[in-house]
Amino acid sequence: MEDLREIVYNHRKYLNTIAEVGLQEFKTSKYIREKLERIGLEYEEFIKTATVGIIKGKNPKKTIAFRADIDGLQTEEGVKHLCGHDAHISILLGFVEFLAKNKEKINDNIVFIFQPAEEGPGGARLLVEEGVLKKYNVDEIYGLHIYPEIESGYIGTRPEYFMAQVGDFEINITGKSGHGAMPQNGIDAIIIASNLINTLQTIVSRNVKPVDTAVLSIGTINGGSRRNIIAENVKLGGTIRTFKPEIYEKMKNRVREICKGLEVMYNCKIDVKISDDYPAVNNDKELYNEFVCALGKDKVIELEPLMISEDFSYYQKEVKGLFFMIGSRNIEKGFTNGLHNFNFNFDEGVLFEAIKMYYKLLVYKNSMDKISE
Repeated sequence: MEDLREIVYNHRKYLNTIAEVGLQEFKTSKYIREKLERIGLEYEEFIKTATVGIIKGKNPKKTIAFRADIDGLQTEEGVKHLCGHDAHISILLGFVEFLAKNKEKINDNIVFIFQPAEEGPGGARLLVEEGVLKKYNVDEIYGLHIYPEIESGYIGTRPEYFMAQVGDFEINITGKSGHGAMPQNGIDAIIIASNLINTLQTIVSRNVKPVDTAVLSIGTINGGSRRNIIAENVKLGGTIRTFKPEIYEKMKNRVREICKGLEVMYNCKIDVKISDDYPAVNNDKELYNEFVCALGKDKVIELEPLMISEDFSYYQKEVKGLFFMIGSRNIEKGFTNGLHNFNFNFDEGVLFEAIKMYYKLLVYKNSMDKISE
């Protein structure tokens, strides 16, 4: 396995230079496919930039899938790999090469999925709709994410709800403009927006049980044209995040109900648009317990639920799945910046450790025979 170390590092070095936005990862997918061809593995193409293939086991009792997301992050300075997807690709490419060299040791079928558009609009959903999981008869799926909030050498995950379900909303308030010195002749959209923002905050504090977790945040507000004109239009943008589907639906309904009530109260018009994004990541308990046993309780940290989101959740709605974080924090080497930070980076030794972790998992599950040292 040691001979893969330099190969994997080189994958990451190159992939980091060609980051591309979701569903436009043509250079990235070309690189992935060239490497798979060099290894001698067949693959199929889906939604143009997705690459999926299978390594068949000698006595398969199940089919296990491993997924890597391949898109970069759009920034004001161009597209960059500030979320570690170049690492995820490199790990899976290295793991697939390791498996290809040791086919005689593989018992179960192994599917590899190089998935586009995790940052949006959700490549996992598109692949599920394409029938990829059914076509390959996938029984369970694993995904990982490099994570600088955990020390290098450790893994973070949890059973059941791990990452939040997410929805975004836009609210457009239309009042009536007028002179700032004669407010009685207008309908002040800024006053309405102020009331609306305060009232929306009561959804979490008064409509969600205290033992449940939810977030409603307003991220943008735009309105008004001049200091002495009553504003006719104000636009708000925000996000809803929670774990349980029933709470998510309740929060959406309350947003609409509150806006409807303020329409009557202020004699204005309020348009609400809510976009459902990714479902909650919900880790299978059995897979979680296997994972902890395979890698050791001393290495796996049970994290608190996170309010960030992941489209890996679409796979979990179809088959059993486990998503986890690979620690990359290293204070001595200066690798402490968070995801989506312009200075985000990591020690590439993490890549090789992740491949060994996947191998240990397969051996524990009897999906692969142990290789003698």
